[in-house]
Amino acid sequence: MSIFERYLSIWVFLCILAGIALANLMPGLFGLLAGLEYASVNLVVAVLIWAMVYPMMVAVDFSALKRVGERPKGLVITLCVNWLIKPFTMAALGVLFFHYVFADLIDPADAGQYIAGLILLGAAPCTAMVFVWSQLTKGDPNYTLVQVSLNDVIMVFAFAPIVALLLGVTELNVPWETLVLSVGLYVVLPLVAGAVTRARLVAQGGVAAIDHFTARVKPASMLGLLLTVVLLFGFQGNVIIDNPFLILLLATPILIQSYGMFALAYFWAWRWNVPHNVAAPCALIGTSNFFELAVAVAIGLFGLNSGAALVTVVGVLVEVPVMLSLVWFANRTRRRFAA
Repeated sequence: MSIFERYLSIWVFLCILAGIALANLMPGLFGLLAGLEYASVNLVVAVLIWAMVYPMMVAVDFSALKRVGERPKGLVITLCVNWLIKPFTMAALGVLFFHYVFADLIDPADAGQYIAGLILLGAAPCTAMVFVWSQLTKGDPNYTLVQVSLNDVIMVFAFAPIVALLLGVTELNVPWETLVLSVGLYVVLPLVAGAVTRARLVAQGGVAAIDHFTARVKPASMLGLLLTVVLLFGFQGNVIIDNPFLILLLATPILIQSYGMFALAYFWAWRWNVPHNVAAPCALIGTSNFFELAVAVAIGLFGLNSGAALVTVVGVLVEVPVMLSLVWFANRTRRRFAA
């Protein structure tokens, strides 16, 4: 990795501080940026995520997708962790911490809201950001695409029933417009753009042209990540400053869940002799969350100032630091996996 990538966690930490500081210095500007949304999807964040994902989509070789089925183990791990384990362990952690461990530290009337927010996070596996983590661990871009695509298809059918089951309700109004728009902006659109770009580059100079292009646009991808961090933390700067202890309480089960799911998927992949360029992304997919959808659903169901919405926002706040620490760990343990 380059020096910039090697110390990415430092730049992210500085961007976290910058986001909180700028939000307090220029609240009007961040209020304006937060209001630029459609179907609960912030358009500025969407553009920045697009900038992150597009260069990685150029590396996707569609001709290689037909060979992904030859290595089904990574897909099995991803699907089992995301849909048979993760939502239920997140709900269990919510009940454990907010009905028992933290019962004396929070308002009992808010416990249900906090648990609901955790359930929404646990039932929404990550999509677009996975391509960032996959690239940082030298993951197979074609395999990562298939993993994400399968999760997106399953999410359309399974998200609402799982959340409804865990919340103990019979009906759940999922903002399908938000879901479809998010997948379109964060996955489909950059994928199409990447495929068109790749075809033109191959026609001009083959693989060498692709490598040269991705090397040139890679800094833009990292810049998109850092600016996204600034915005997300800027949008929630007041919440962090006004409720630092509550933020810590809400982050605790999220952190345990994140590291626990990664450990499970990563160890499973290691025991199954899954190559590292498949094992790392499949473990990271099970760790990360589709926070855009979780935040939108929480606001739609419980309100902007609800405890559930606050939990999903905390999920956003811990996402990048946690994932960067796991990327670092995955890169340090690469040699322990099959080639």
